[in-house]
Amino acid sequence: MSKIALLNIKGEKVKDIKLDEKIWNIEPNDAVIYDAIILANASLRQGTHSTKTRAEVRGGGRKPWRQKGTGNARQGSIRSPHWRHGGVALGPRPENNYTKKMNKKERRLAIQSALSYKVIKDKLVAIENLDIENGKTKTMLDLVSNLKLNKKTLFVTTDLSENLILASRNIKNIRILLPNEMSVLDIVGNENLVVTEDAIKVIEEVLI
Repeated sequence: MSKIALLNIKGEKVKDIKLDEKIWNIEPNDAVIYDAIILANASLRQGTHSTKTRAEVRGGGRKPWRQKGTGNARQGSIRSPHWRHGGVALGPRPENNYTKKMNKKERRLAIQSALSYKVIKDKLVAIENLDIENGKTKTMLDLVSNLKLNKKTLFVTTDLSENLILASRNIKNIRILLPNEMSVLDIVGNENLVVTEDAIKVIEEVLI
C-alpha cells in the first residue's frame, strides 16, 4: 500500500491515506492506454459526414466533347473526380463504421495505467471533500489556488452538489465527474487529477 497526503479545501494536510497498489501503482501499459484513447475518440464521432460520388453530383450526363478528333483527352463526364465540381473519389460516407471494441480486462488495465501515471508524475491530489460554501466562481478559483493547480484539472467526486456545479461551470480548465463517468481520455486529457476520499474508495472497489 502506497500513501498519499489527504488535503482539505484550504490545501492543508489532514492525514495520510493508503492507496491500493494494484490500481494506483502498477507499471503503466502504454499500448492499452493508446487503444483506449482511440476507442474513446472513435465513440465521439457522429459518422454523419458525407461526400457525393460522380453518380450523385448533378449534371454530367452528356459527354463534354466527342471521343475523337478534338485533340483533347477523351472524357466521359464533366462530373468525374478529376474535374472541378466533380464527384469525390473515396471520400467519407455516412455508412462508415468507426466502432472499436475492447474487452473488460483491457479497459480496466487502461484506467489503472492512466491513474498510475498520475501518481508517478505527482499529479494526483487527494482531497477530503468538495463541500464548498457557495456557488460563486471565486470560491472554486480559491480552491484551485489553495491546491496549487495551474493547468487543466479533473475533479472526481461522489457528490455533485449544486454549489460545486455552479462554482465550476464558468471555469474553462476544470471538469468535474463522478467515478463511474471517468474514462481514460478524461484522465489523460487533464494535467491534474483531484479525487475525493470517498471517490478513491469507489474507484478501488470497482477496479480491484
